[in-house]
Amino acid sequence: MNQPQIVNTPQINVFSKFYLYCKKVGAAAVAVTQGFYLVYRHQLYKDPNNPQNTRYVQYFCRKLCKVFNLEVKVHGEIPRQPALWVSNHISWLDVAVLGSGARVFFLAKAEIEKWPVLGNLAKGGGTLFIKRGSGDSIKIKEQITGFLKQDTPVLFFPEATTSDGSKIKKIHGRILGAAIEAERPVQICLICYVNQDGELDNIAPYVGDISFDRHVKNVLEMPNVTAHLMTLPAIDSAGHTVESLTQEVQQKMNQGLAELQAKVLKAPVPVEAK
Repeated sequence: MNQPQIVNTPQINVFSKFYLYCKKVGAAAVAVTQGFYLVYRHQLYKDPNNPQNTRYVQYFCRKLCKVFNLEVKVHGEIPRQPALWVSNHISWLDVAVLGSGARVFFLAKAEIEKWPVLGNLAKGGGTLFIKRGSGDSIKIKEQITGFLKQDTPVLFFPEATTSDGSKIKKIHGRILGAAIEAERPVQICLICYVNQDGELDNIAPYVGDISFDRHVKNVLEMPNVTAHLMTLPAIDSAGHTVESLTQEVQQKMNQGLAELQAKVLKAPVPVEAK
């Protein structure tokens, strides 16, 4: 009588996970290659902040979302009027999520410009880089003011650092002065990453001491996550000071995130998390 074949299920699972991981790495490499193709095929690097280039940025961001198992769900309409965009900041994935829904250029920390491969791609795609805690923020504000006057939409993260997505951190509003000087509105956009159990996802947030390489690996291995994206009515900057505009943005972002979480989470975020 033939002996039953013994199947080593754990080993099969390991190989299956490894295969899927390699497949995702390959897909990510293809997406990045396509990004460079867009930059050089359409010569975006020659005029990286041309508003017309945002359609290529949007196309690339949508490709990245697919690679990283992110389904982007937009609540309401994404405005197209020229504005200074702000959003809560949870992860480097935010750029792909926001860029897939809104046609904007991004403001990022200077360190990203030095990242291998991705730094060059971000620069070619029109990203603006700022050194935190230096006088560069004044120059960046002046530069953004010029872009806004030319109806070039720019987005930055006023929390200046990432969070776990449960709440809005303190808003740093110096750059909001660009909207006042350019006489353009401030457009708030909010993100909420939700796992398959209807809870705040704990893999997508880029927080703590984890290295970037390790976090990328974790993201490539994570199950599907839904990134919910919601915009609020634009804030008219007329009559505001930087201080009053910062306060209103803080208040509206706090309220907006609570509203979004109530809409997309199965259970409310614990009070202690906020």
